[in-house]
Amino acid sequence: MPLVDAAVYVEGKRVSSGSVVDTVTDARARGGMAWIGLYRPTEGEMREIAALLDLHPLAVEDTLTGHQRAKLERYGDKTFLVLQPARYLDDTETVEFGEVHVFLGPGFVITVRHAENPDLAAVRRRLEAKPEVLAQGPFAVVWAVCDDVVDQYAPVIVGLENDIDEIEDELFSGDPDVSKRIFGLQREVIELQHATSPLVDVFERMQAIVVESTGKPEAPAFRDVDDHARRVVEKVEAFRQTLGSALTVHATLVEQQSNEEMRRMTEFGLQQNDQVKKISSWAAILFAPTLVGTIYGMNFDNIPELHWGFGYPLALLLMATTSVTLYVVFKRRGWL
Repeated sequence: MPLVDAAVYVEGKRVSSGSVVDTVTDARARGGMAWIGLYRPTEGEMREIAALLDLHPLAVEDTLTGHQRAKLERYGDKTFLVLQPARYLDDTETVEFGEVHVFLGPGFVITVRHAENPDLAAVRRRLEAKPEVLAQGPFAVVWAVCDDVVDQYAPVIVGLENDIDEIEDELFSGDPDVSKRIFGLQREVIELQHATSPLVDVFERMQAIVVESTGKPEAPAFRDVDDHARRVVEKVEAFRQTLGSALTVHATLVEQQSNEEMRRMTEFGLQQNDQVKKISSWAAILFAPTLVGTIYGMNFDNIPELHWGFGYPLALLLMATTSVTLYVVFKRRGWL
């Protein structure tokens, strides 16, 4: 159901609950605060609430459309806040993002979830257990929601940090899948950066709104959330730089490996070329006496040297001279 809970709080204590209209009407009558929790409301339901509380049409349109980046927008005395909570899935090494929209105005706060995460019912229970905090009004609810979202980034940071440490160990292992893992984590880190980087500006402006609305000199609760968010942003930026460096190192290692393989192939080719030269040289050396012997083994009667007394020694001398000459030539050229 779109309506998860709707209650009226007076001095931090829950005094009634009911439909959206009844809750808003009762809160105005009692001078208390209406806290309405919705989960994926329909357009008709959201338009009805917008007319009842005079919500800005652009903020309502963003809520109905969804898929918004973290941001804070001010419309007169009303504030529209978008947050992207996250949780880490270790099995797939991915970060799952949710989306929370918060409408804040005099005497009311509306929280709209577009995903199962975060558990705003748990946030409500924690606040109801601390009426002195809830008595601070709508800003207390917004602070609790922001604090819960920022706290959820802590296990995400730990999970990504462990994966990045593993990648640093795998870089020099020669695992061919490490580049795919780096790219996957880099994509998750970029998405997390998109969700967290606007938070610094959001919480700075939120502190200014609290100070302006309450007349207090500062907003320490939101400053604490801001400090935590800044640390998350710094960590995520460091992760992105580390993964970029890891990708560069991996590319360098792959290039070095390719160069080494090319060097080995070149050396093997040179060795093979030397062997071919040697074989060719010996073949040429052996071919010369074979050629002479073949000619005189043809048994034709009209070969003049067959009946010459010096024919045989001359043939042997020709074979030996040719072979020695070829050997000397190949030796000088380094083929042998």
